Order: sequence, then structure tokens, then C-alpha cells
Amino acid sequence: MALSIGIVGLPNVGKSALFNALTRAQNGPSSNYLFSTTKPSMATTPVPDSRIDTLSALVKPRKTTRATVDFIDIAGLVRGSSKGEGLGNQFLGTIRECAAILQVVRCFDDANIIHIAGSVDPLRDIETVETEFILADIQSVERRLERLQRQAKGDKEAFAAAESMAALLQHLDSGQAASVFTAQGNEMFQTAWNELGLLSAKTVIYCANVDEDHLAKDNEHVQALRAFAAGRNAGVVTICARLEEELHGLPEAEQADMFAAYGIAESGLAQIIRAGYHSLGLISYFTAGEKEVRAWTIRRGWKAAQAAGVIHTDFERGFIRVEIIAYEDYVRLGSEAACRAAGLLRVEGRDYVMRDGDVAHFLFNV
Repeated sequence: MALSIGIVGLPNVGKSALFNALTRAQNGPSSNYLFSTTKPSMATTPVPDSRIDTLSALVKPRKTTRATVDFIDIAGLVRGSSKGEGLGNQFLGTIRECAAILQVVRCFDDANIIHIAGSVDPLRDIETVETEFILADIQSVERRLERLQRQAKGDKEAFAAAESMAALLQHLDSGQAASVFTAQGNEMFQTAWNELGLLSAKTVIYCANVDEDHLAKDNEHVQALRAFAAGRNAGVVTICARLEEELHGLPEAEQADMFAAYGIAESGLAQIIRAGYHSLGLISYFTAGEKEVRAWTIRRGWKAAQAAGVIHTDFERGFIRVEIIAYEDYVRLGSEAACRAAGLLRVEGRDYVMRDGDVAHFLFNV
């Protein structure tokens, strides 16, 4: 399962510059004028994870495959986007399928860079985007409610689902996001909820776009954003999109040196992916053999049979058992054979709960 993250924000806050930096390619236009993004930009980028590099160095496989993240950059949202203002409304549907939303918020002052509202205020900008999400969700829920109400005549399941959908519509109409709605209802309502992909229900990571001077020390804008996000139990990453974009073509060692000079321990890409994994409850496990060393993304708490299904549905259907070596043990002893000889290879059944960093070998029969 690949992690998908939709990049949103007001026009000219650094979304496209960040997208270019994250994907290490000039895929999206980055300019000092409004609506420079005129169509969704999509790219897949490997997940930076030193563990897979270490395993590959030990195993020396013919192929190494990292986990990946799909990034989608859409046009800037403005007040009225849900009703056709600007361009962002055309692409809201594009991010309905995303697992998480990265909301880029401008947190620097620069008179030479246009701000659509005329001043820098991250909390106001967040409110603008969230309002458009809620308004777009209202339109989606109204359409689904009409359909359920037609089905409800003589259908108790549809009637109950329509009542729950009406309660959701009332909640949204009050200006509250779907994320704080208690989504209780029958199976038909739950199916409709999942199909709608409500924007205001999605996990949000706030990305504070700052200037170079405030990468190591928060300015007042970032401080306000962190306090706001803490109240939402949401993640915050601080990046300088302009710097990240400028460094994207340099070798990794030189990038690391430049980041260190600014007091940054890791790139924006690493910060955002780590925040995404944490917010969505994702972990990685590995398979390691002569043919390939590969990282696989699963949800925390998944059992062995479910994890096997990420490789192939036959692995889950015909699951027999899984052999597990902890990553730390594998690296410390240097090989699967050494771990097996030391009694550190465990045999687990289908209900084993996978752990982050497990090196797994699934046995199945179909």
C-alpha cells in the first residue's frame, strides 16, 4: 500500500516549490504569481529509510525496492473555491482519494512575494481552506442524502442511513468539520461515508513554510501554528520550500551538509513522510533475499496474514506461517543464517501482530 498525500493551500504559499523539492523534479511550476498551478501535478517518490540501505548492504540483492509515497499538488484554494472561484475547486476531487492532506501555510514575511489576502496570517489561511473543504463536503453529502431518501421508501436500512446522513449534513452546515463528527450509523451509512471521501474528515499535517532565518528557531507565525495544531492533535513540520527546491539537484551528502548548516537534522521530505506515517498509524516491514530487499508499508496493528496480502493476495489466502527476524538482530549478526543459528528467527502464525522493522519471510500454499 502506497501512502498518498495531497498538497493544498492558498495560492502562492510555496506548494509547487515544495512539490518540486519533495519529488526531486521540476514537475510543478513555481512562480511569484497567483494560480501558477493550472492542473494537478502527481509524482511518486521513494521513502527515505536508512534501514533498507543497511539491509541491502548486508544482503547484496540484485534489486532494492523502497516503499513509495504519492504526492499530488493541486491549484491554490481561495474563498469561494467550492462554488467555482479560482481553480482549486476543479481539483478537489483529485485529493478525495488521498490518505492525508499536507496543508502548506505561509509563515514568513516578504513584501516582494504576493499574499492573496494582503498579509501573513497562518490561522486565517487555515480557516479559509477548511471552510472550502466543509462547503465542498456539504455538496457531496446533500447529493448522497437525496439518493438515500429515494431508497428509504420501504427500505429500513436506507431510512436509517438517511437519518445518519441528515445528521452529518446538519453537523457540516453548522460549520464543523467531518473529522469531529461521530460517524455512527448502520452498514449502509458507513459504506456511504467511506465512498464520499470527505475532505474535512481527512488527516491533516500542517507544513509551515518559513524563510532560511527561521528554520532552526520558530517565528511568531510558526508558534501560533504549533499552538493551533496541538489543539487539533495534528502534526506540524517546518520547512523552507525555496531552500529545499534549490538544493534538490545536489548530491545527498551535499544536501545533508547544507541542511546541517541551517540546523536541520533531516530534509523536508523525510519530515513530511515521517509525520504522515505517524499520523496515519503506518509502519514498514522488510523482505530480504538474494533477488530483492524490499520495504512494505502496512497499518500499525495489522496481523501477519494481512501484511502478507500486501505482497500478493495469494500470500494472505494461502498463509501458513511467517518467519520473523527483528531488524536490530539482523543488523547486529549480519545475516539470516546467523540469526537462525542464534535462535533469533521466530516462527509466528497468522495472528502475529507485525512490528515496525520486522524482516519477514512468508510461507504460503495456494
